[in-house]
Amino acid sequence: MHYLTVSFSYKNTNIQMREKLAFNDEEVLNDFYMKLLSHESINEAIILSTCNRVEIMTSVKECERSLEHIFKELSKLTGVAIDELEGRGDVYEDTGAIHHLFSVVSSLDSLVIGETQIVGQVKKAFLHSYENRFCGQKLSRTMHHAFRCAALVRNSTDISKNPISISSVAVAKAKEIFGGSLGGYSAIVVGAGEMAELAAKHLANAGVNLIIINRSLQKAKELAERIEGDVNIEVQPFSDLKKFINRYRLLFSATGAPHTVITKDMVERVDFERHWFDIAVPRDIEDCDCENVNIYAVDDLEDIVNKNKAIREEQAKRAYSIVGKATRDFYKWLQTLAVDPMIKEIRKKAKECYLKELERAIKKGYLPSEYRKQVEKILQQSFNTFLHEPTINLKKIADNPKADTIVQSMQYLFSLNEDNGVEKRLDVYKCEYQIEKDL
Repeated sequence: MHYLTVSFSYKNTNIQMREKLAFNDEEVLNDFYMKLLSHESINEAIILSTCNRVEIMTSVKECERSLEHIFKELSKLTGVAIDELEGRGDVYEDTGAIHHLFSVVSSLDSLVIGETQIVGQVKKAFLHSYENRFCGQKLSRTMHHAFRCAALVRNSTDISKNPISISSVAVAKAKEIFGGSLGGYSAIVVGAGEMAELAAKHLANAGVNLIIINRSLQKAKELAERIEGDVNIEVQPFSDLKKFINRYRLLFSATGAPHTVITKDMVERVDFERHWFDIAVPRDIEDCDCENVNIYAVDDLEDIVNKNKAIREEQAKRAYSIVGKATRDFYKWLQTLAVDPMIKEIRKKAKECYLKELERAIKKGYLPSEYRKQVEKILQQSFNTFLHEPTINLKKIADNPKADTIVQSMQYLFSLNEDNGVEKRLDVYKCEYQIEKDL
C-alpha cells in the first residue's frame, strides 16, 4: 500500500487553471470519485477543493499506474491536456505525501501561513469522502494524525496568532486603500457561504455597514443574524445586485457559482472610485476595463501575504520541525498496527507463561518431569484453542477503521509496545472518522 497525492495550488497553478480544476458541484465531485476508484490500483480517495488549491489524496496499490489514471480522468473532466496537468501538478508519494498533508492541514502551505480556515475545509472534505465510502482505514489514519499535528502546531507556536484568511486579507487591502480605516463606509457582500461570512465579520469588526446579497434570501438573513458588531446590516434580493453594485464603493464577492455573477454589462458609469474584491474560485466578477472600477482577485492579494510571511518565518521553522517529527511518528505508529506481528507476540507471551508455570509445577513436585512434553503439548493446544477465535476476529477487522483502536487496546491489555506510549494514545486519540457533523 502507498500514499499518493496530486496537488494543484496557488504555488504551481494560476487562478484560471484553478477555476477549471475546482469541484463546485457535488454531483460532479462524486462522479469523479467513482471514476478514480474504478481503477484497480486505487483503494481510497479524498478530494480537497478550495479557492487556493485542489488536492487529490489517495491510498493506492501502485503509484505509477494510479497517477496515470488520475491525470487521465482529470483531463477528461476539465478539458486540460494531460501533459499540462502533469507539468503543473506536484506529486507526492508515501512519506512525502504524509508530510505534505500535515503541512497543508497545519496551514504551512497556505497562501496566508497560519490561517485556521484550512482545518475546517479539510475536515469537511474528509467527512464527505468517508460518509460516501470513498475512503476508509488508510486515509482515515492520515487525517486522524494530520488534525493532531495541526493542533500541536497551533498550540506550540504563535503561527496562528491573529489568524489571517483570504477574506481578512481582502479587508486589510481595502483598509490600506482607504487610508487605514473603513469605519462609516458601506460594503456589499455577495454570497452567504464560509468565505462571505468571514469577509462580513471582518468588515463588521472594522465598522463597515453591510449589504448582504445572496440567491437564497433566507441564507442571507441567517448570515446577517450571525454578524456581531454595532453596524447596520441590510439583506437585499439577488435581483437587485445590479442596482447596488453601482451605488457603493466597496464590494466583496464569494459565491459558489460555477460562473461569473457580476458581468461587465451590469456595470454603469459613476463619478466615484469603486473597489471590488473577488475572493471566489471560480471568479464571480467578469474581467472588465470599466472606468473607476478596480477588481482584486485572489492572486492580487499576495502582496499583503508576503508582508506576513517575514513576520511568521521563524514560527514556520518551528512548525515544520513539528510536522517532520509528526510524519516520522506516523510511520512508527503504522508499524505497531500490523495484526500478524501482534498475534505472534501474544502467542509468544502465552507460551512464556505456560512454560514458566510448567517449570514451577515440576520444581515443586506437583508434576513428574517425565510428563513434561505431554503436558506442554496439552497446554500449547489449550492456548491455541483459546486464542483461535480472537485471532480470526482480528484478521477479519484488519482493514476496518475501528481496527486501529482495537489493536491499540490489545497492545495496552497485553503490555505490548510499552515504549510507544500506548496507554497515552488510548486516552487522547479520538478517531477523526467519527468527527461531529457540525464542523
